[in-house]
Amino acid sequence: MMTPDAFARLVRLPAALTAPGDTLAGAAASGRSLGPHTVLLPLCSTLIYWAGMALNDYADRALDAVERPERPIPAGDVTPTEALAVAIVLTTAGVGIAALSGGRRALAVALPLAASVWAYDLVFKSTPFGPVSMAATRLLDVLLGAGSVPAALPAALTVFTHTLGTTTLSLDEVHGSKNGVVGTLAVAGTTGAAVMAAFGRVRQPANKWLPRVVGAALATVYLGTVAPAQLRARNTRAAADVRRAVGASVIGTIGLQAALIARSGAVGTGLAVAALLPLGRRLTRRVSAT
Repeated sequence: MMTPDAFARLVRLPAALTAPGDTLAGAAASGRSLGPHTVLLPLCSTLIYWAGMALNDYADRALDAVERPERPIPAGDVTPTEALAVAIVLTTAGVGIAALSGGRRALAVALPLAASVWAYDLVFKSTPFGPVSMAATRLLDVLLGAGSVPAALPAALTVFTHTLGTTTLSLDEVHGSKNGVVGTLAVAGTTGAAVMAAFGRVRQPANKWLPRVVGAALATVYLGTVAPAQLRARNTRAAADVRRAVGASVIGTIGLQAALIARSGAVGTGLAVAALLPLGRRLTRRVSAT
């Protein structure tokens, strides 16, 4: 029977802190406040994220036995059937919560979001379309919280840009990079996302200067969290440095989301999301060490 520790490792528990900010960024960008129809959508994102992690280990179980034997399935802590069952249950729960919380509008995005997660893990991950497929799931996750797709699309594309660079970089985390091109692209994506978050076009909040200042400050925090590790990975090309850069990029998503939320006018929510960043980094280090 799966233990709580094995479940936490299977679903990458700390990394799930990067999921709720997507829907909050979409809601803020479209001027949608948290209420009965949106308050549970971050939970939906988290459940589908966890489902994707469990499905990832199910799909990669043979490869992980060679390259990542410490993962739950090759380590013998989780069976493939258990991992698949977790993925199915969490996906169903996430889509169901989206329907209950946001109605048809949320369900119209949650279903493609869930489908894109499964398509990435089972079809696209090992193909040249893998990074774009993963980035598309994040784009849909941002739109899940939006009241208006056109209004939230710039924020969604910003998260898409960040995720595209992160996923492309992750292709080299086992064997290292053969050249610095991938690292350069990741740094360019991070820089571009930071600029988009700090200066991109958003709906005009009532108080214009405070969201701009806080949004720019949080975008700078995001850049400082992610770019140094990516630059080191680009320079050394070593697998260990690439893995550290990928980890920093994943957790750094929180800072990007916070910047987008604050820039859209929800300064308090943006700062609350930003407060998850040090927690995520601490938990990630603890999980990595154990």
